[in-house]
Amino acid sequence: MYILAKSVLALMIGFIASVILGLVLIPWLRKLKVGQRTSIFVKAHEKKSGTPTMGGIIFTLSTIFTILTLYLMKKISISSNLIIILFVFFGYGLIGFIDDFLKVKHKSNEAGLSRLQKFLAQVVIAILFFYVYIRHGSNPVIEIYALNIKLNLGFMYGFFILFMLVGASNAVNLTDGLDGLAAGLSAISILVYGMIAWNSGWLLGYDDVAIFCFILVGGLLGFLVYNGHPAKVFMGDTGSLPLGAVLATLAILTHREVSLILVGGVFVVETLSVILQIASVKLRGKKIFPMTPIHHSFEKWGWNEPDIVRLFYVVGFILGTGALAYGVWY
Repeated sequence: MYILAKSVLALMIGFIASVILGLVLIPWLRKLKVGQRTSIFVKAHEKKSGTPTMGGIIFTLSTIFTILTLYLMKKISISSNLIIILFVFFGYGLIGFIDDFLKVKHKSNEAGLSRLQKFLAQVVIAILFFYVYIRHGSNPVIEIYALNIKLNLGFMYGFFILFMLVGASNAVNLTDGLDGLAAGLSAISILVYGMIAWNSGWLLGYDDVAIFCFILVGGLLGFLVYNGHPAKVFMGDTGSLPLGAVLATLAILTHREVSLILVGGVFVVETLSVILQIASVKLRGKKIFPMTPIHHSFEKWGWNEPDIVRLFYVVGFILGTGALAYGVWY
C-alpha cells in the first residue's frame, strides 16, 4: 500500500508541475513565435501550421525540477542508475531543443541539426552511459528470458546501447504526428517500466527509478492537457527524442531490452511502416501504404484524428499490459 501511495503521489506531483509550467511556457512560446510548419502532404494539418512547438520542455523541465526538489528534501536518493536516466533524458532533450531552435530560427524543417551532428552527439551520450553502467558493476548481458538465453557482449554492449537509444528516440519522433499520440503512448510505456522497476529489487536504486517513471508519466498527462486534440502546443524533437531515449534506457537498466519491442509496439509498427515504404519504393517503385508513418495512412483512409489516437492508445495499452504481465510475473 505504501508503494502504491508513493507512486500515485509522484504521478500527481509530476502532473501538477507540468500543468503549471505549461500555463507559463505556452504563452511565452507564442510570444516568441516558435510555430511549427506542418507537412504540406496532409491537408487536414494545414490549420495546425503556426502552433507553438518545443513543448517538450514542459514535461522535461517539470520532471527534472521535481526530481531535484525531492532530492533536496531527502525524499529520494540519487543512484548511478538514476544518474544515467537523468543524463540521457537531459542530453537527448538538449539535442532536440537545439534541433527545434534551428528549425524555428531559419523557418525550415530542414534547417535543424544534420544527421551527422545528431549521431555524434548520441555517440557521446552512449559512451558515457556505457562507462557509468559498467563502472558501477552492471553486466553487459542481454537476457531473453522466454528462451533462457544470455548473451555477454562485453565492450560491444556499448554499440548495443547506442543502437537502442538511436532506434527508440527516432521511433517516438516518427510517431509524433498527431495530437497527443506520442505523449499518450509514451505515458503508457513508461508507466509499464515504472511498474517493472518497482519489482526489480536487484536493481540499484530501483525505487527511485520507479519514482522517476511515475513523475514523468504525470508530466506527460499534464502535457496532454495542452497537447490533446486540438493541440495548443507540439512537443517537437525537444520532447520526442528524450522520451524515446528514456524508454530505451529503462529497458536496458531493468534488463528487459527485448520487451521494448512489445511495450513500444506501436512505435515499432510506425517505424517499420516507414522502412517498408522506403524499401518498396526503391526496390519495386511502388508504395505499400498511402503515406507513412502509418498513422497518416489512417487519415488517408478517412479516419478522424481523435479516433486514430484512441485506437493506437488501446493497442499500446494492450501490448503494455501484456509485457507487464510477463515482465513481473514470469
